[in-house]
Amino acid sequence: MNMIDLIKSRRNIKNFKTDQVDETLIKIWLEAAAMAPNHRMTEPWEIYFIGPETRGKLNHKTNFGNAPTLMAVLSRHGATKVEAEENAAATACFIQNFNLAAWSEGVGTFWSSIGITEQKRALLNVPDNYDLLGVLAVGYPEMIPDPKPRTPIENKLKYLP
Repeated sequence: MNMIDLIKSRRNIKNFKTDQVDETLIKIWLEAAAMAPNHRMTEPWEIYFIGPETRGKLNHKTNFGNAPTLMAVLSRHGATKVEAEENAAATACFIQNFNLAAWSEGVGTFWSSIGITEQKRALLNVPDNYDLLGVLAVGYPEMIPDPKPRTPIENKLKYLP
């Protein structure tokens, strides 16, 4: 599948099969994700694999669609407000790279903000100098939803003089 078709076909998966995804594949996708653009090569992302005990304490309303793998994605603060924003943007690119790499091999993902609170930060042992960008649920899709309608891109374009 070419890249445009891959991007257009990717979906947020809300229900997963129980089959485990090979951790070797996940690490390959994480390595690919790390090729995301990041300002001054800060590589601000950290990944925490979430085990069953912590997962239960997160008390997510859907239990992350029963995905067999959960990962918290963190972004290191910057020395300045601008650097912190750049790091968060780079980490979002990292997440999208991971999502596309997984999707290219038939594995779905769902990025949940999990209602980021101090309680959830503490539960996930997020250091004070990091932001929690959310949790990625990873697994084989139970079903692939139809695409949701999007605003035509022409409605989003502005041309400056």
